Amino acid sequence: MITNILRLLEKSAAERPDKRAVTENERHLTYAELLAQSRRIGSALVGHIAPRAPVGIYMEKGIDALCSFFGTVCAGGFYTMLNTELPDGRLSDICRVLGAGTVITTDELRQKAAELFPKAEILTAAELAGHEEDSAALERIQSRMIDTDPLYVNFTSGSTGTPKGIAVCHRSVIDFISCFTELFGITEKDVIANQAPFDFDVSVKDIYSAIAVGAELVIVPRQLFSAPAKLIDYLCDNKTTTMIWAVSALCLISTFHGLDYKTPETVNKILFSGEVMPHKHLLQWQKHLPDAMYVNLYGPTEITCNCTYHILEKGRDYSEGIPVGVPFPNEDVFLLADGRELVTEQGRTGVITVRGTALALGYYRLDDKNSECFVRNPLNDRYPETVYLTGDLGFYNDRGELVFCGRADHQVKYMGHRIELEEIERAMAAIDGVERCFCDFDEKKQRLKGYYLGTIDKNDLHAAMKAVLPVFMIPGYLRKLDEIVLNKNGKIDRRKTIEQLGGAGRGS
Repeated sequence: MITNILRLLEKSAAERPDKRAVTENERHLTYAELLAQSRRIGSALVGHIAPRAPVGIYMEKGIDALCSFFGTVCAGGFYTMLNTELPDGRLSDICRVLGAGTVITTDELRQKAAELFPKAEILTAAELAGHEEDSAALERIQSRMIDTDPLYVNFTSGSTGTPKGIAVCHRSVIDFISCFTELFGITEKDVIANQAPFDFDVSVKDIYSAIAVGAELVIVPRQLFSAPAKLIDYLCDNKTTTMIWAVSALCLISTFHGLDYKTPETVNKILFSGEVMPHKHLLQWQKHLPDAMYVNLYGPTEITCNCTYHILEKGRDYSEGIPVGVPFPNEDVFLLADGRELVTEQGRTGVITVRGTALALGYYRLDDKNSECFVRNPLNDRYPETVYLTGDLGFYNDRGELVFCGRADHQVKYMGHRIELEEIERAMAAIDGVERCFCDFDEKKQRLKGYYLGTIDKNDLHAAMKAVLPVFMIPGYLRKLDEIVLNKNGKIDRRKTIEQLGGAGRGS
């Protein structure tokens, strides 16, 4: 029985010690080297963290971050990736919520890390990796770990303005990845190109699929996503076979006609998620790689990456959209109406609800949010059973497949991220020169829009928002208004305000 994710790494290292495990530009580690470096980092951490303690990883995604993840787990802790691209204030908020007493960084970022996380002990991956392995200490710690211990906490947007952490345990990842790799035929022969940032749960599928089967993980540097030709060259040079990518990243290549420049002929599996795949972009990929398997994946971070999938059928017309499909093995996905009624009829909308081992442990230090979303199964009054209410709406088509059709609240999905519009509004409202404001999401154009009353110029507002919010949460369209319509309770009436703007509101 596998109760710890490290057992997957140890198994692959024992079976194929000299096989390349991870590649980052010109740097490579074999499975034996990856395990050894992770165990040295873990040995060094033993004296710094307590069991089940959080460790922040503040560095660019890459081999050092990966070894720091595994090293943290070796020492009995769990990790959170602190993405260096995030604004300083947001990083500080995440670390404060996390309560991390230890942050691992690089020599280059050490001073910055000390400034951002003044209450944390700052260590570098290089100094930790130079420690001698203490096998006895590591085995003592591992013997006391269980499969419901947390593996990682990923942070997403929160409606209160504070980032929201989601804790996921070893058992959930082991269970999901075993099904994921088997369903899609991922083996030791694959080369998985990692697109997603390490703080985004799409990367969980890259990392743990690779180590589970002994495949090679190729980390794609984020700088290449602003140079499509170089990105394609990187995929080709590394003989990529598997792309588990956000829709927006795949569309980046097709938008700039990267496949016309060169086709990565070795790619045979393309799995996408996070947004609706535009039909014209899908056709571009299918034209250049007609024999590849294409899979639409659906699911929030709270259920460990994905809960449903649809393998696209050759010759089927998807111009009206791609269903999110059917549940993964060992996950039950169903629709609820009014919080209690099971929806089974074709075409009727309900809230997508999930139960099973893949459910996250819950929100980190957010009891109110846990009681709102991780609830007792209303269809089961015989014994306690937890389900997760995704807040996403869906219906069954005439083939019995699940189709995603939007949100039940003010949360939206954009660039692969679930975003609380309230958090954007809160940040806008706090900026000098903004009197009142609200945000809207144009589903058709997949565009965030911000509207405001005030004296600040929209270019200055954009710059001010960039200092406090991640890039994917900044509206690409900002409009200064003369008035905002209020309802009878004095609250902003978004719909009426936008309607009064006419075509300019939705289409500018």
